[in-house]
Amino acid sequence: MVFSSTLLRNVRAWLPDAEQCLLLVLYAAGFWVAHWVAGFWGGAGFYSLWYPAAGLRLALLWHCGARLTPAIAITELLVDLTKGVFTFMSPDWPTILLGIVRPVVAYGVTVGIIRWLASGSRANLLTPPMPFGLAAVAAPNVAALTAIPQALSRPDLTDVQTVHDVITSLAAFTVGDLLGVLIVAPPLLWIADVTATRRSVPHLTAATFPWQAIVEGGALLILALLSTELLRRVGLGIQPMPAVLAVAWTGLRFGRAAAWLSLLAIALLVLPHSAADMETGTRLQLHLGLATVVVVGYLAGSFADAQKQARIDVERRDRLLFQAERLKTLRAMSVAVIHEISQPLSTLAIEARHLHGITADADTEIAESAALIDRKAATLSDLVRRLRRYGGRSVDEPTPLPVTALIDAVAGMIEPEAKVSGVTLIIDTIYPDLVVMAQEVELSQALMNLLRNAIQATGDGLVRVATTVREDRVEILVLNRYSADILPKAGMGVGTLVSRAIVEAHGGALTREISETGEVRAAIILPLKKDLK
Repeated sequence: MVFSSTLLRNVRAWLPDAEQCLLLVLYAAGFWVAHWVAGFWGGAGFYSLWYPAAGLRLALLWHCGARLTPAIAITELLVDLTKGVFTFMSPDWPTILLGIVRPVVAYGVTVGIIRWLASGSRANLLTPPMPFGLAAVAAPNVAALTAIPQALSRPDLTDVQTVHDVITSLAAFTVGDLLGVLIVAPPLLWIADVTATRRSVPHLTAATFPWQAIVEGGALLILALLSTELLRRVGLGIQPMPAVLAVAWTGLRFGRAAAWLSLLAIALLVLPHSAADMETGTRLQLHLGLATVVVVGYLAGSFADAQKQARIDVERRDRLLFQAERLKTLRAMSVAVIHEISQPLSTLAIEARHLHGITADADTEIAESAALIDRKAATLSDLVRRLRRYGGRSVDEPTPLPVTALIDAVAGMIEPEAKVSGVTLIIDTIYPDLVVMAQEVELSQALMNLLRNAIQATGDGLVRVATTVREDRVEILVLNRYSADILPKAGMGVGTLVSRAIVEAHGGALTREISETGEVRAAIILPLKKDLK
C-alpha cells in the first residue's frame, strides 16, 4: 500500500499541472511558428542555422523544471505529426521518432543537472544567474553530441554523404540551437518573472539602463560594426572580434540585459542578411561568428550580474557578522544574569510548591492563590533553565539530537508568539527514533526562523510541522497556506538566509516551494545518524 502510494505520488510529480498545461498549449503554437521561421536559414544536411524553437524549449524547461521534459517531447511530437514532418507510415519512423525526442531529453537532462549543481550546499559553485547562462550554452552542445551516433549510422536521413558533411551538419545544428536559445529564451524568462505574482526582476527596473550604459554601449557597438565593415572592405572577411569585444565590455559593465540588447541589435543586422540566398559554407561561417559574439556577450553579462549578486550576499553576511558579534556580547550578559537569578528562582519554585502542598486543605481562595503561584514559579523556573541551557557553551558541539526533542523545544518557544498572532500551531506525530547529529542551538534557530516566517505569512491562521523520511534523510516540514497580501513581505529575508546557512553547515539542504493551491512548504532536509536510524 505504501509502495503504491509512493509510486502514484512520483508519477503525479511528472504530470503537468493546470498552469503548465496552458504553457504547453502556448508552447505548441510557438513551436509551430518558430519551426516555420527557422526554415529561412536552412541548408543541405541540417534544418536551420537559427532555430528559435530551441529557445522556446529551454525557456519552458528552465521555468517549469526538468520534470516537464516528457510533456514537452510529446508536445513537439504532436506538432510534427500535425505538420506532416513525422508519420508512423514511414519505415524509418522509430529512428525519426528518436531524432525528435532526443534533443528534448538532452535539454531536460542538462537543465536537471545544472539545477542540481546550483542547489543546496553545491550552490556556492554557481551564483545566479550563471546557472542559466551555463545551461543556455551547454544544452545545444549536449544535444549535438547525442546526435552523433545517429548522424554516423544513418546519414541518409539528413542527406549527408561524407564525414565533412556530417561535421558540417552537427556544427550547424549546434550553432542554430545556440543562437535560438540565447536570443529567444532570455526575454521569455524575463517576461515570466515580471508577470509572476510573487517575483520581481531587479535587472529590469528603470535604473538598469542609465544614460551612461545606453551611450557607452551604443558607441561601442557602432564602433565595432564600423571596424567589422572596414576589415571586410580590405579583404579580411567578416570578423567577429570587434563585436565580441564590444558586447563583452557591455556585458561586464552593465549586465545581461544590456548585453542582450547589444546582441539583439547585431542579430537583427545579421539574420536578415543571412536569410538571403548564399552558399552554405558562407552562411555557416557568418553564423559561427554570430554565435561566438552571442555566447561571449551573454556569459559576460551573466558573470557581471553574478558578481553583483555575490557582492550583495557578502554585504548581507557582513551585516550578519556584525549582528552575531552583538548577539555574542548579549549572550554573555544574559548568561550572567540568568546565573544570578536561577538560584533564588529555584528556591522560590521549591517554596511555592511547598506552599501549594500545605494549603491544599485551606480556604478555597488561599488554595487557588497558592496553586497559581506554584504554576507561575514552575513555569518561570523551567524557562530560566531552558535559557541557561540554550546559552551554555556545551551546546556548541554537534551531538545526537532526537528530532522530537528539537521540534518540542522550538514549538515551546514559538507557541507564545503564535498565540499573539492568532495562529494555531499543529505538530504532527513525530517518529521517536529519528536522530540527527546537530548543534542544537543553531538548528533550533533555523527551525525557529522558518516557523516565524510561516506565522507571519499564513493566510488561514494555521501552521503545521511534520516530518518525512526519505532513505537516510529526514525532512522537517513547516507548512502553511499563504496570504497574497503578506507573502511578498515575509519569509525571504535574513531569517531564511541564516536558516539555509545553518542547515547546509549540517550537511543538509533547505527548500521552499509554493503549490498551485497556495500551500507553502518549507523543508529542512538533514542526514540521519546512521547507527541510530
